[in-house]
Amino acid sequence: MPSALLSRPFMSQAALESCRDEALVKSMLAFELALAEAHEQHGHMPDGTSQRMREVLEAHEFDVERIAAGVASGGNAAIPFVKQARATLPEELRRYWHLGATSQDVIDSALMHLLTPRLARIDELLLRCRESAIALMRCHSKTPMVGRTLMQQALPMAFGVKVAQWAMGLESARRRLAALSTAGLPVQFGGAVGVHSGWGEQGLALMDDVAQRMGLATPVLPWHTDRQPVHALATAVDAIAGAADGLALDIALLTQTEVGEVSEPSAPGMGESSSMPHKRNPVRCARIRTAARRIHGHTGVIINAMAQPLERGLGEWHAEWAPLSEMVLLLEGALELSAELLEGLEVFPERMRANLAITGGAIMAEPVAGLLAPQLGVDKARMLASLASEQARQSSEAYSQVLERLLAEQYPDVAGRVSLAELEKASDPALYLGSSEAQVKRAVEWLDSF
Repeated sequence: MPSALLSRPFMSQAALESCRDEALVKSMLAFELALAEAHEQHGHMPDGTSQRMREVLEAHEFDVERIAAGVASGGNAAIPFVKQARATLPEELRRYWHLGATSQDVIDSALMHLLTPRLARIDELLLRCRESAIALMRCHSKTPMVGRTLMQQALPMAFGVKVAQWAMGLESARRRLAALSTAGLPVQFGGAVGVHSGWGEQGLALMDDVAQRMGLATPVLPWHTDRQPVHALATAVDAIAGAADGLALDIALLTQTEVGEVSEPSAPGMGESSSMPHKRNPVRCARIRTAARRIHGHTGVIINAMAQPLERGLGEWHAEWAPLSEMVLLLEGALELSAELLEGLEVFPERMRANLAITGGAIMAEPVAGLLAPQLGVDKARMLASLASEQARQSSEAYSQVLERLLAEQYPDVAGRVSLAELEKASDPALYLGSSEAQVKRAVEWLDSF
């Protein structure tokens, strides 16, 4: 089990309970019993044999510690599991146990079986995120805030667009994973070298039957060293983690004391410091970002294990197990936190307006220069817009009033042709949001389309 102090806080607690070592043993047993039923269906063992196996083994309490100890000598958990189960069965049933299978069939199929319910839970969490994001987008489709590039103020935008970007990233990645979930994670059954040795053409029918009984997808062929199914799952999980990471990073930056445009949902003790009582740390964001980094690392392991030799990986296959299972648990935990963030995010439009004015109107220099350029020329218009913003910042006057005064002082012939109302309109961030509202509308339509 992952450390309760160092690893588990970043994982879904519900998922951890569902993926304990005992659960993996149950999934390995599910594969073996499905295989026995398939063999019986095809006449390879006496009627009733698989049911007798089920009754004995489902009532047996497997010694997980002994199975774990046996991994060192066999190289994987399936070998000591198969031995322990065979020893538990009555003598007359043992010859029918694990027929035609190899340890990789057991491990790969068990992992696919174990992780399938987790994908459904991940999808539920992503749908929660989507629903909450849509509500925020609609509420703030016209809420002006500073758009920032290279960590500096750039131009105004609507907060709803920022939320839309978070939602689009999560939803795009959700649909990628949903395609895998809909198709189903595949069973693995090919025997020692992937060609159902000893079972002839019936091997593929057995594989298909086992898949159906386990609720897994039927692959075209056994995939012992074709790790595309694992790669597809890992990279889809990684994509969702990246989207959640981006959401958490933005929120954390916007919660900074000097920015203060949003805040994580409050809760007793949440975000407290060990030494500074005044602090309210964005701890959900920190946990999401920690999980994302670990997921990215796990994905790297799986990508680097893609090429596996001949008919069985030599270390590459073994290296996949922990990363694949842990990254799913980490993602589920990160999405629980993401849903909490989006459902309870505190948004402060007044602080957004204050930050828009922090440069004395300089953020509106572009539209102001555009208004004045036909009268003054581009260079003079840009210089005047910049000078006015500096004076407005120093004097705390309204940007439009400083512009009006400077025009009267420096270009009296132009001043009469540009009204204060026009200057106020050009320097109002709420009137310079571009396609923000239309983007929110289009994003909502797309998000609701699947």
